Amino acid sequence: MTQISPDRIAAILRRQEEVQAQMARPDLDPAEFVRLSKDYAELEPVVRAATEVVDLRKELADLEAMLADPEMKSLAEAEIGEVRARLPQAEHALAIALLPKDSADQRPALLEIRAGTGGDEAALFAGDLFRMYQRYAESQGWRVELISASASEQGGYKEVIASVTGAGVFAKLKFESGVHRVQRVPATESGGRIHTSAATVAVLPEAEEVDVQINEATDLRIDVYRASGSGGQHVNTTDSAVRITHLPTGLVVTQQDEKSQHKNKAKALKVLRTRLYEAERERTQAEHAGARKAMVGSGDRSERIRTYNFPQGRVTDHRINLTVHRLPEILEGPGLDEVISALITQDEAARLAQLDLVA
Repeated sequence: MTQISPDRIAAILRRQEEVQAQMARPDLDPAEFVRLSKDYAELEPVVRAATEVVDLRKELADLEAMLADPEMKSLAEAEIGEVRARLPQAEHALAIALLPKDSADQRPALLEIRAGTGGDEAALFAGDLFRMYQRYAESQGWRVELISASASEQGGYKEVIASVTGAGVFAKLKFESGVHRVQRVPATESGGRIHTSAATVAVLPEAEEVDVQINEATDLRIDVYRASGSGGQHVNTTDSAVRITHLPTGLVVTQQDEKSQHKNKAKALKVLRTRLYEAERERTQAEHAGARKAMVGSGDRSERIRTYNFPQGRVTDHRINLTVHRLPEILEGPGLDEVISALITQDEAARLAQLDLVA
């Protein structure tokens, strides 16, 4: 059972009182009030969990004291078992609430899927993955907006990028980054042989303009050109495509899916900001690499994380040795939540093991 010291809990409750007192100051400026309101909102679930632990501990102590009274003993024995059963659950909930939060967890996410080894079959698999995430997003009440797509001749995608918005998107999707492998008999395979193909998934927390400072005059080179490929006569006969080069880093983003040059530029800037923001996050996380080793995956997109085996109808996540024999349900979308929930639980357990909660 996770034990959290009374001093640690008292400090949590004191902190909430301090924030409340500061918010009540008559000379408080609006910017400071917003900051304190955010602090208070983040403290609320922790305080609720801490209060429940305090109440249960007090109730248990009172019941144990009643055991010495012959007249109250039977009543105490009837209730003490339930309280003892509830206390570890409350302690665990408080420990989870105390875990350091990823500041990006509540952000929207940029979902990028690229076909890997396997040619046309890999592109078809990339399409299957994108539809899986679309349906999963629908089941979560999220919105998926296609940013760009490069379709393959046989169907599926060579590359597809989409924005996923909603509550807690990045918190749930962040463990999906990595190499996804599929084992199945392709529709074009006449001999019935099982082929192995792969696709790479990257999930990046979307950046806001305030997160990444870009001076368009000095930091960017913007080229416009005529779009290629499908898209209709208007797309292919106007200079609507946009290529943005971020000069300080050399990062290049292109966008040509929209008929409007203005819309293509806006989408390209959105992708650029997100990739720059993620690069800074990776740099910061590299400084804490030792701590990340215990967590679920490293976020390395070259890491093979999951296999979808069609002949056996199973999905295996290699990071936590989880195998689920419900592949059709997972590919339908909502069934993916079982795998994602297991990854989140494992990550929380690994971080709890590293966190000193008794001080």
